Amino acid sequence: MITDMGSILREAKKGGYGVAAPNVCGEVTVRKVFEAAQELKAPVIFDIAEPHGVEETSAIVKFYAERFPNVVGAINLDHGGSFDVIMRAIRCGFTSVMVDRSTLEFEENVKEVAEIVKIAHAVGVSVEAELGHVGQGYEYEATRDAGLTRKEEAVEYVKRTGVDCLAVSVGTSHGTYKGTPKLEFELLKELHDMVEVPLVLHGGSGTGDDNLQKAVQIGIQKVNLCTDLSDAGLKKVGPYMGFDYENQEIDPSKGEFGNPSAHMFKLPDVMGDGYKEKLMFYMKLFGGEGKVK
Repeated sequence: MITDMGSILREAKKGGYGVAAPNVCGEVTVRKVFEAAQELKAPVIFDIAEPHGVEETSAIVKFYAERFPNVVGAINLDHGGSFDVIMRAIRCGFTSVMVDRSTLEFEENVKEVAEIVKIAHAVGVSVEAELGHVGQGYEYEATRDAGLTRKEEAVEYVKRTGVDCLAVSVGTSHGTYKGTPKLEFELLKELHDMVEVPLVLHGGSGTGDDNLQKAVQIGIQKVNLCTDLSDAGLKKVGPYMGFDYENQEIDPSKGEFGNPSAHMFKLPDVMGDGYKEKLMFYMKLFGGEGKVK
């Protein structure tokens, strides 16, 4: 069942667990997410970024949703940029949009997000926004402190925008870290106590299992994941490709698909299995397993 992200995260907030939000791109990753969610009975957020195909990938999610009716998930636009892209996502069936205005000044951030909230809520779509700014891992040491969420602004921001969940900056970064991740757990606890809506952690990859588990225990309800899942998929490629192309055993009865060792058509699934295994690890780490009855 595909539903709005706000309702999924409100349940997580009440239950004290986190929901994994993997970035998906194309058929294989979408299918593997459905498989993982069904096997663990865990809710999930399908995060789709604009470069990964707003129309194409959301259509694949809806295709598989009919084949995995017991999976509870949401289709979320990750880091929605232009107004046009956000409206495209809403028109083609996203149940949530993340409006990223985190680099703007506070008042401008509030103004632009509130406008989109009004439109999205009118058609039953939930909205995530970011206060503070989660930067890139390669510049972690230089940008970490400047982007931290200011707790004094958080309550006012949620009240004035009407967002369904808030992405906060408490010491994580996107991509691969250059430096050691250090999370501000006291800030996170204060934000959890002060802000009534569910909280989101961007930059989950590379942050460390103990850090992520503690963040969920303190008050994070959604954890975005991309780099770690991609890396886990790529690690499967080496062993799979480690065979002698010149001396392969062929099954003639299968014609051009008779190579039992390796085939290009099989490679995406090999990578997908690594992606799925890592995702299932995180679903368990965040306490999402068994939360869908």
